[in-house]
Amino acid sequence: MREYIFNTWNGVMDARYNPLKNIPDLHVQHMVMQVLAFMWSVVFGVMIAESVFAFGISAIAHTALLAAIVITVATFKVAENSPYSFVNGYHSVNRTRNYIWTNGTKTKLDDMDPGGEHE
Repeated sequence: MREYIFNTWNGVMDARYNPLKNIPDLHVQHMVMQVLAFMWSVVFGVMIAESVFAFGISAIAHTALLAAIVITVATFKVAENSPYSFVNGYHSVNRTRNYIWTNGTKTKLDDMDPGGEHE
């Protein structure tokens, strides 16, 4: 049963398995899937509540769901292909001046303290 559900899901939602795989441009495949999602939002919105308001909620929910999926996949791809892109901008507080500002006051740091939480 689990395999049937998995295969059915892929047959509809995954462009590697459904007939959209025959479209050579990935952007066009994505656009067609977006149009289909919009169409199904209209259908379910009208069928369930017989209301354009329900369609609006459904369209917004589908857009949010798809955006969350796209952002997650993009984040995973970046983490897979260039994992250091997440940490290149991170750095400990610069200790070259030997002072730190805390609660609006300038505090002298201990000269023997190498600084940074990872050192």
